[in-house]
Amino acid sequence: MRGFAGPVAIADRLEKSKAMDKPVRVLAKAVRQRIRQGWLRDLLHGVPTGKPLHPPLATVSLGCWLSTAVLDLADADPRASRLLLATGIANALPTAASGLTDWSSLHREQQRVGFVHMLSNVAALGLFSASLAARLRGSERAGRMLSYAGLGVGGLGAYLGGHLAYRQAAGANHAPQVTHLVPLGWHDLCPLKDLPDGRPVARRLGYIQLFVLRQGDAVTVLADRCPHLAGPLHQGRLVMEDGEACVVCPWHSSTFRLTDGTVKHGPATAPAPLFETRIRRDGTIQVRPGVA
Repeated sequence: MRGFAGPVAIADRLEKSKAMDKPVRVLAKAVRQRIRQGWLRDLLHGVPTGKPLHPPLATVSLGCWLSTAVLDLADADPRASRLLLATGIANALPTAASGLTDWSSLHREQQRVGFVHMLSNVAALGLFSASLAARLRGSERAGRMLSYAGLGVGGLGAYLGGHLAYRQAAGANHAPQVTHLVPLGWHDLCPLKDLPDGRPVARRLGYIQLFVLRQGDAVTVLADRCPHLAGPLHQGRLVMEDGEACVVCPWHSSTFRLTDGTVKHGPATAPAPLFETRIRRDGTIQVRPGVA
């Protein structure tokens, strides 16, 4: 139908719209200042599990509310509906905290879609909370209508969340999966003498850009693209965290151990792929994808 904008087109327009940039910028800055780098921020990002925390938490709440609608349609025991509603509402707090933490470290086009995703979910939470209050007062019919409305608004929020995850790759691992991009065996990279000592640089191996750090005769090689949003690790800072040498991504401060590429601090949850290294007698550095 001419003139009809489908959901994908609407989401694409949200990516380009600058109308909400000011509140987006203010809120993202406030979240970063309030939840600083440390164990709580890492927990909310999902660093301990190696996967973003927000999506499974959101699935719990949406599943509870969808189940409530099914029970209402089946005219089931009202106490079961109230229990599911309350569970979804209680779970919304950690869900929102993890989602805001992730959102504050996304790029602007992702943040625009995420901001409307958040507004939709806040509206849905308000409707579900009002539904629970009505049911507790004995107004079952009003409670059901409010739940159905909440499910509709929450469905919009869920759609935008899917757009963030699958079209905009928020939360996805942006580091190259090197094992299928690099042939088996050792590969010549560059002469050791061509590398500056103590300063990371970028070098290419086929399709892949690498982070290369020489420290004396020791060489550390990681995939250069940060797993969070593909930031250039070779432009990052070298730091010591709890006695461990690390590199900090210049874009959103994801921190990786140099010894094995694992995540020290988020927002990244996936490790930076590590390459094994060796030096030939003629001084040429050779690399191959790490097997660990």
